[in-house]
Amino acid sequence: MTDALMTSLPQDYRALVIGASGGIGEALCAVIADDPRSGELVRLSRSENGLDVTDEESVQRVAAALSGEFQLIFCATGGLTIDGVGPEKSIRQISAEAMMRQFALNAVGTALVIRYFSPLVSKRDRALMAFLSARVGSIGDNQLGGWMSYRASKAALNQIVRTASIELARTHPATVLVPLHPGTVATSLSEKYSGGHQRSEPQVSARAMLSVLNGLSPEESGRFFAYDGQPIDW
Repeated sequence: MTDALMTSLPQDYRALVIGASGGIGEALCAVIADDPRSGELVRLSRSENGLDVTDEESVQRVAAALSGEFQLIFCATGGLTIDGVGPEKSIRQISAEAMMRQFALNAVGTALVIRYFSPLVSKRDRALMAFLSARVGSIGDNQLGGWMSYRASKAALNQIVRTASIELARTHPATVLVPLHPGTVATSLSEKYSGGHQRSEPQVSARAMLSVLNGLSPEESGRFFAYDGQPIDW
């Protein structure tokens, strides 16, 4: 039997993965399902349930159809190339339309998920809620420039999660809410942009992020962490 991973959560904890049909989302579901402590696992995605995080009515409808409390909610949505438009190499390539799509998915989508799904977070038990961010969303760590729309949308995601963590702590003092950097993962998102860098398999990244999440305390809620547990500069 696989060793228990989410040891800080109650036995038979309920988990919810949003973006479950993506590369990292599928890996998260596989790792959670293999955890002997896990109970019910709910998978949500646009292809499976019609959940589109850029459509508020869709987010509200899908969230309202769920009942009970969850001890683990992981949102694995996000996009680097949207509608065939990839990250800009310089400011000369900025497109208002492409930038708005990045913000709609990576930032506004995160805010909508928090608004409609955080009421499902357990108040009685320790609970964990995480969102996929990216190291390139760090303002302090930006040494190369480029990728302005994607960087800015992930920086906005970080601020949204940080702000929500402060508010959620007032009603859910045992809950941890954080953005997580998954590393460079072997998915379609990173395939064109890995630049020859080594990419980790999705389940390796998923297990690493869940392990980090499992070890965080409520006092660390709202901070920005990488898959290896190291904090990342805002």
